[in-house]
Amino acid sequence: MTVMESTSARTDTCASAPKAHPRPEGQDRYTISEVVAFSGLTAHTLRWYERIGLMPHVDRSHTGQRRFSNRDLDWLAFVGKLRLTGMPVADMVRYAELLREGDHTFTDRQELLEATRRDVRTRIAELQGTLAVLDFKIDFYSGARTASERV
Repeated sequence: MTVMESTSARTDTCASAPKAHPRPEGQDRYTISEVVAFSGLTAHTLRWYERIGLMPHVDRSHTGQRRFSNRDLDWLAFVGKLRLTGMPVADMVRYAELLREGDHTFTDRQELLEATRRDVRTRIAELQGTLAVLDFKIDFYSGARTASERV
């Protein structure tokens, strides 16, 4: 899915390959249970995101029920990516606040994402080192088993 952020002269697409929305634009009103089924998040998590300011723009029906849009689904996909980075919830909320404040926060948003990218790269390097140790041990055991089978 994509997340669109307006800047003064362009639209910035975040996240990987777009996933088709269940409904086309203009017909994109989803209940919380539909978003739960589509996103894999719980209703409790969606309500919590709204309460802490991570999703404060969710529309309501005339009866007060939440009505999510394709844009909300895009935002949830982006938040999911941020969660996978290990970004603290407070930083995600700060990012959402900066986004709502407008284009003059572009530099602050960029800096927050760059800091997260540095953290992700550090974790990737640590995991690659860990993977090398696992590969070494697996190769060791494979070699030991092969040697014992020859005896």
